[in-house]
Amino acid sequence: MIIYPAIDLKEGQCVRLVQGKAEKKTVYSSDPAAMAASFQEQGAQWLHVVDLDGAFQGRCGNHDVIQKIAAQITIPFQVGGGLRQLEDVENVLAMGARRVIIGTRAVTSPAFVEDLLYRFGAEKIILGLDARDGMVAIEGWVEKSSLPVLDFARQMRNLGVKTAIYTDVSRDGLLQGPNLAAIQQMAEQSGLKIIASGGVSSLENIKSLKKMEPLGVNGAIIGKALYDGKIALKNAIQAAKGEE
Repeated sequence: MIIYPAIDLKEGQCVRLVQGKAEKKTVYSSDPAAMAASFQEQGAQWLHVVDLDGAFQGRCGNHDVIQKIAAQITIPFQVGGGLRQLEDVENVLAMGARRVIIGTRAVTSPAFVEDLLYRFGAEKIILGLDARDGMVAIEGWVEKSSLPVLDFARQMRNLGVKTAIYTDVSRDGLLQGPNLAAIQQMAEQSGLKIIASGGVSSLENIKSLKKMEPLGVNGAIIGKALYDGKIALKNAIQAAKGEE
């Protein structure tokens, strides 16, 4: 299982939000590229980068920062947030992202995802599966749709999506632990490989997710717990490998 340190970008800074709310913002660094390099030095195998300005505004807002991150690291990274046009996806991949995360646009236009899968392949296009009360959350988590999240996951699998980042929005940034039951259900019933996100705050959480690896949980995203010193990245990586 792979640990993905999260770098959330807002107005060029590395921040964390609580439950995706822009007004609940904590700035952790004014140099996200240096943060990315630090995570790589600590042993990260991948990075998870989110353009929060893009997620809220519907168009990419941190291209220059993403380019700086790409220049600072050699490990692969994935990018999400505001990727709602073909040009946005092409640009981010051209910057060096190994894969992109499609969330809101996948809900509003499944045909868009189908086209991306045809153009770039399932290894480069992954689903941002954000849930609030069992329903899909969109527009930077601000809106809750009427679409059951498991139904949507199966729909995307049938289109050819292989991997999804599953986030329980209600847990994000609260350090209260992930929604393990929901993650397990998603892994068992969706047919997708699942990267767990939202609330991962202890080595015990990581060990619990590790036990779900045979079900298809092959990654975990960690943000606030790393920045607040609740978990050391080295220890998280060891736990994800079953070494601790």
